[in-house]
Amino acid sequence: MVLGLVRNRWHVPVQTLASCIAIVGYFLGHAHKGRQFAKNAHSGFATWLMLMLVGQVVLGVYLRLHIEKGFLGRVRMGLVRAHAVLGGIIPVAAWVQMLLGGIAVQGFCRGDHLGQCLAHFIMGSAFIGYGIVLTILLLCGQAWLASTGRSQEFYDSLVITLWGCVNTFTEHRWGGPWVGNDLQHTTMGVIWWAAGLVGIWLSRDRAGRPQRNVIPSIVIMLTGWGMSAHPQHLELSNHVHSIFGYTLIAAGLTRLIEISFVVKDRVAPERPEDIDAEISSFQYLPPFLLYASGFLFMGATEEQLQLLSDAGVTHVSYILILYSISFLLFLFVLMLLHLYSAQATPSNGQSKPSVKLDDEERPRVNGHHQSMRIPSTSDRQAHDAQEFELEGLMSEDEDEGIAKNGAALLCVFKLVWTANDLASDNWSW
Repeated sequence: MVLGLVRNRWHVPVQTLASCIAIVGYFLGHAHKGRQFAKNAHSGFATWLMLMLVGQVVLGVYLRLHIEKGFLGRVRMGLVRAHAVLGGIIPVAAWVQMLLGGIAVQGFCRGDHLGQCLAHFIMGSAFIGYGIVLTILLLCGQAWLASTGRSQEFYDSLVITLWGCVNTFTEHRWGGPWVGNDLQHTTMGVIWWAAGLVGIWLSRDRAGRPQRNVIPSIVIMLTGWGMSAHPQHLELSNHVHSIFGYTLIAAGLTRLIEISFVVKDRVAPERPEDIDAEISSFQYLPPFLLYASGFLFMGATEEQLQLLSDAGVTHVSYILILYSISFLLFLFVLMLLHLYSAQATPSNGQSKPSVKLDDEERPRVNGHHQSMRIPSTSDRQAHDAQEFELEGLMSEDEDEGIAKNGAALLCVFKLVWTANDLASDNWSW
């Protein structure tokens, strides 16, 4: 997917190899005649995943053929977008399939354990996904975020609010008795949507400008504190839940420190063309701690911990293993983002002017001011990332048409600019 975003020539060979491996694995999984499993979601979801893969391959082949006449030619741009959307969905679907495979091989999450499994694996995956999003925004998404006119906390608070509403009405079977930790889970949902609404409100100042706030950080810390005090049946489970809670508290606390003291409430970077110089080493802590929190929570289900307890595995060994997996996923994401940045913005050895992402006006040679902001490297990078298409997918005719239209617009723009200069120098407006 990353190779496709940067239009790298290795995109097609890598995707072809991966598709072949997936097809072989699909048939091996259904034709090995070895250990048999009860009916499970992993085997059922495999068919849907393969259909998505086939659809993606078919779309890719069609786009490479450059069919531009007839019905297929008219719907070409729509199919390009479909190829992009499907390419983004497949990694998420593959993550779900891997989790379902781990559950199926152990026979977990059946009967009364289903609800707890759903809560742990969905919430744990959400923490990991949040960490990945923070990593992307930190390294590659600053320009896009500034272009939306909203702070990051607006989106964080919106998701927190929606998630809190869902938890409020799904953590207890309404009409039945309150059992176990129903009340604790439900009240946690209440504080999520209550605090989320405050975060949404504080995401803009009274003039309508985006501003930072620490409400999402506080919500994460409160959630971690609640989970650290979650009563459990096994001693191993108590230790794992405690470390999970402390890790989540640390994620919220480091996020609060980052916003208030590292970036000092700054909405956009001062030098977007050199984002590496803007990033502090401290800013890598909140995303990583969210990765670790997600893996700790996914690894804290009753059946998993009972299996480990019976095998004599201590909580120290288990937690270190989960932290190791978190480090490896963090490394993988960083490598992919480095690949994207290196390919999307190749270095030419020349210094680039610093252009802010706000509406700051830049002086012109003749002393007048221009109101149009010159796009920076990060702006162009964010624009290119929206075009999820290989370099060869656009035909030569389309390229020539775009070039002609661009040349015509440039001529018109120069004429208007020249007229504006003459008018500014000789007449008053």
